[in-house]
Order: sequence, then C-alpha cells, then structure tokens
Amino acid sequence: MAKILIIGCGGIGAALGRQLAGQGHRVTGLKRQPPAVDDAIHYRAADIAEAATLAKLETDFDQVFFIVSADGRNEPSYRAVYQTGLQNVLERFSGVPMLFVSSTSVYAQSRGEWVDEASEAEPDDVNSRLIRQAEKQVLAANPANIVVRFSGIYGPGREHLVRLAATTPAIQQTPPYYTNRIHQDDCVGVLAFLFTRRLAGASMDRCYLASDDDPAPMWEVVSWLAERQHCPQPVIKPVGADASLNKRCDNARLKALGYRFRFPGYKDGYCWVGPMQD
Repeated sequence: MAKILIIGCGGIGAALGRQLAGQGHRVTGLKRQPPAVDDAIHYRAADIAEAATLAKLETDFDQVFFIVSADGRNEPSYRAVYQTGLQNVLERFSGVPMLFVSSTSVYAQSRGEWVDEASEAEPDDVNSRLIRQAEKQVLAANPANIVVRFSGIYGPGREHLVRLAATTPAIQQTPPYYTNRIHQDDCVGVLAFLFTRRLAGASMDRCYLASDDDPAPMWEVVSWLAERQHCPQPVIKPVGADASLNKRCDNARLKALGYRFRFPGYKDGYCWVGPMQD
C-alpha cells in the first residue's frame, strides 16, 4: 500500500484517486475547495500558489501526482500554476517522486509531422512555454520524476467537438488538418498504469506522450460526429498553400511499456454520441 498525494482533484484527479484508493492505497487530494465528504479520498484544502497553505501537510508520501490546470488561458494564470505553484510543491515535497501532467502543446510542429518524446519541444505560445519550462524543472528536481504529455482530452463533459459538429462548421479538408486526442478515462488509466509500473520496479523513461492510436483529420472526425447526431455535414473551408497541418502524436513508447488504450480511436471514444434531442 502506498501513500499518495494528488495535487489537482478535478475530474481526472478525483477519478484517479478513487481508482487508486480502491486498490488499497491511501490517497490524499489537494483542492482549493474540497468536497465536505469523500469515502475514497482524504481531501485537504490548499492553494499551491500560496506556500503557507502547504505548510501543514505531511511530506512522507510515496508518490505525488501533479494534475493542475490554470484558471484561465492567460499568462498570469499559467505562471501561478506552472511557476509559483510548482516551485512551492517541489520545495515542500522534495525527494518524493512526481508524475507531472503536461500537454502536447509543448510541440510547435504544424506541418503534419509525427512527434514523439524525442522530438523538439520549443513552443511559440507563452503559456506552452511556461508548461515546457515546468517540465524541465520537474525533471531536474528528481531523477524519479516523470512527465506525461496528454493531447486533447475529451469524453462526456468535454464535448467541444460534439457541439462544433452540430453547427455545420467550416472545416479544412485538403490538405488534412490532423487532430490528436485522448479520452479522459485513458488519462486516468495512463497515470494509474505508470504508477503501478513504477511500484513494480519497471525501467521507466522520463517522459511519455499519451495520445490515442488515431491522429485523424479534423474533417473526418467532425463529419463522423455530425452524421452521428443527424446534423448537416461541415462545409469545406478554403485554405491557402501555407495552411497549417498540425502534428501527429506517436504513442509507441507508452504502448511498448505495456499500456493498451481503452479508447484507441475517436469512434471508440465518441460511441455514446447520438442524435440531438429537441
């Protein structure tokens, strides 16, 4: 039985905590406004951007999960989480192995290239640069720390493309604009799997790219979702020769370690989508 701290208990963190608690581990969850009662997770109220709120927490954890999102898509919010907050966490829990949730937004490639953990990660966007700097800080802090880069997370409650498909949007068809995604249940599955492999003493890499097996073109995905909802197909968006093609994420390292996706493609993960209700 391990003693686990999950920093950031939103949908993914809470689901992970319940799964690990069900396996017999002792799980503490950090949240600014925790629920009053939870049978699986022992919640503590804290704001990682305020070091004083971490001072009363014990430090003898076997594993820390950092699954925190910024409050907004602006630089101050990202700095609060990925600079100030992360520094406070690393100082308070120095020596405790960390699984740090990052993002494939750290890749700036946009010409349809395949990217993996060895690909250049030099993003142009300031928020993505802050995430990339946080990755480097995490990896430098402890040789046991691991970075997990999730692509676009989707599932019930995360339905951006489902809603988009219902609006008859203009979508780039040619050249194809690739999309990368991971179902929220697989996010939980990947984190639990990596933790279990570490406990088992497996040889681990420092970084894993977590995205499903099918980096499909946006036109294909949205057209399929529109058909599932009995909505009109998207219209073709005119683009120039210099149109962005996005990137394609390669998950071979994660699968070589033994992980198998519950939802390997968008048709598996969006199987619950059906006709719109009046």
